[in-house]
Amino acid sequence: MTDAAAKPNLQPNPEAPIDIIEADEEALAAAQQPERTGFLPIQTNLFDRFFISIVVWIALALFWMRFLEASLPLWIANVIALVVAILIIRKG
Repeated sequence: MTDAAAKPNLQPNPEAPIDIIEADEEALAAAQQPERTGFLPIQTNLFDRFFISIVVWIALALFWMRFLEASLPLWIANVIALVVAILIIRKG
C-alpha cells in the first residue's frame, strides 16, 4: 500500500465547482415546506403529541377515580384515554 492510497484526497475537485445559488435554492425550498397542521393550537412534533396524550391519560384517570369509579370501572377511562391518545398523536 502506498502513502497516496492510504491518505484521502482532501483537495477540492477543480472540475466540479460548488454552485452556491443552487445550494441556496435547495435550502430555501426545504425551509418553505408546508407545516403540518392539526387541531392542537401549538406547533408540535411526535414526542410533544405523545407527551400531551400521556398527560391527558393521567388527568382522565385521576378525574375518573375521584368522581366516576364508584359507578363505572377504571378500564372504561383507559379505553377512552387510549382513543384520545391515538387521535392526538395522529391528528394533533
